Amino acid sequence: MTAPTTKRAWKLQEFVAHGANVNCLALGHKTGRVMVTGGDDRKVNLWTVGKPNCIMSLSGHTSPVEAVRFGNAEEMVVAGSMSGALKLWDLEQAKIIRTLTGHKANIRCLDFHPYGDFVASGSLDTNVKLWDIRRKGCIFTYKGHSNGVNCLRFSPDGRWVASASEDMTVKIWDLAAGKLLVDLKQHSGAVNSIEFHPSEYLLASGSSDRSIRFWELEKFQCVDCTDYDNNAIRSVVFHPDGACIFGGSTELLKVYGWEPSRCFDSVNMSWGKVADMAIAQTQLIGASINQTTVSTFVLDLTRVAPLGQVPSTPLPLSSSGRKNFTPDRPSTTSTKQQIPKPAEEPEEPGSILDDATEDNSSVADVKDLKEYEEVFKPNHKLALSPPRKMDPFPAPKEDDVSVANQMKSLAPFQPAVGSTKPSGSETYRGESRIPPQYRAPSLPPQQPAAPHQSYQTPSNKPAGLDPADFMPPQQPSTMAIGDYDALGQMSKGHNSMSALLAARNKNLQIVRAMWSSGNVRTALESAIQMQDNSVIVDVLNVLNDKPLDWNLDVIDLLILPIYKLLISRYEV
Repeated sequence: MTAPTTKRAWKLQEFVAHGANVNCLALGHKTGRVMVTGGDDRKVNLWTVGKPNCIMSLSGHTSPVEAVRFGNAEEMVVAGSMSGALKLWDLEQAKIIRTLTGHKANIRCLDFHPYGDFVASGSLDTNVKLWDIRRKGCIFTYKGHSNGVNCLRFSPDGRWVASASEDMTVKIWDLAAGKLLVDLKQHSGAVNSIEFHPSEYLLASGSSDRSIRFWELEKFQCVDCTDYDNNAIRSVVFHPDGACIFGGSTELLKVYGWEPSRCFDSVNMSWGKVADMAIAQTQLIGASINQTTVSTFVLDLTRVAPLGQVPSTPLPLSSSGRKNFTPDRPSTTSTKQQIPKPAEEPEEPGSILDDATEDNSSVADVKDLKEYEEVFKPNHKLALSPPRKMDPFPAPKEDDVSVANQMKSLAPFQPAVGSTKPSGSETYRGESRIPPQYRAPSLPPQQPAAPHQSYQTPSNKPAGLDPADFMPPQQPSTMAIGDYDALGQMSKGHNSMSALLAARNKNLQIVRAMWSSGNVRTALESAIQMQDNSVIVDVLNVLNDKPLDWNLDVIDLLILPIYKLLISRYEV
């Protein structure tokens, strides 16, 4: 069978999302093609997955944004800040709807009710609050956690809300009764992510104890637990048909089944701090945060077990005959009228803000009008218009390994001595090195060649630079090194230079992305924060070619880096 020529998992993009550290992000789970980010710059930015330009930037928060969430139809966004305030935005109208306050500490997580006009928020103040969007206020506060709340999810039928906390528990609250339904306590670490099964009475929770637990919601007991991963589970999401669950940790994405617990597949994603995952057609989209940058990743589900083995079919009931969620959807009246009315309590002081005073400072700045109208004001909302087609992201080709194979064929044959690795062997970047006693036969001793005369000429010697620093160290032994060691010495220097240039190119791409979007000052600030003289030199070369870009702001930013370059040890 011919091996596939394209990757099954790849990094789609990496870009600077904010002028300061990014604290949170969320994908739109309806399409998997939109993303919202919040940062220390107190802004909420919206993006199209796969494109580096910001569609719209929402401002108005007075403190860093620490939680964001799309509405179920991706028509609204809610953002929570460090001050405990929430702002709700209508994306189609590009305007703010509500500003809500009541939490006494940072907001950590948010979720929209599947049918009603309600939003839930969890905070470091250990409370969960339920907000009525129409009445502009908090209608109930659920108290019981002993530490910050990390994740919230409404049940598919809209009757419950589940909360996961740093206190290692998962709590399920009954909205109609306004009370705690059950407290699930078997995790041994903070619970980072929870998700209801799309149809069955089942809840999954991912924890810093490196496991995913499955909770049956009729008797409220743990029915299964995965094997421990190498790292904390940061995000979980069920496949839409409920056939499996995806668990994301720092390096890996694993596909699990339950009852019995089994790992169907494991994919090395190397995405770092993965913050959210969403299913988009036949692909899984993941997004991660690293300081000011956001990266998105794609996994081809057609090449992942068990989905790529046999056609997946909806599973209305599991093998255990578990009960299904049955959302109230009457045929003749609005679903909103049939939702059990959540319990209410007296409004807390300060939970409602005067829109005229608070929301005047909130601005929606549309950066890309064409993309905004296509994404958030699409024509397919008309019943007779065809839906907007979203093709899967094309997979890149597999890395060419023919050169690596050729290099391996050039390596001299190494005799195996015993069944264990020799005690004198060394490892560099995962490559086994031969100890001195196994070196290849060497040539007769030779006198070292005299150094090139140009190195001794003062006019050719860079100021403050010793050329010997860049020459291979002199071998104290009179015996010349073997061919394999010579290749290894050259390879070591090549790998170091390759890593240096790759890091420089990555930094330049970040600066270029910000510069191209018109944020020249932010691009220069990012270049300075990188503390890489080579990047500063490249930026100065660009500015020298564009004298019209010089102004007092640019000079003010660059005068100190230029001074540091002038007094630096090495010539540039």
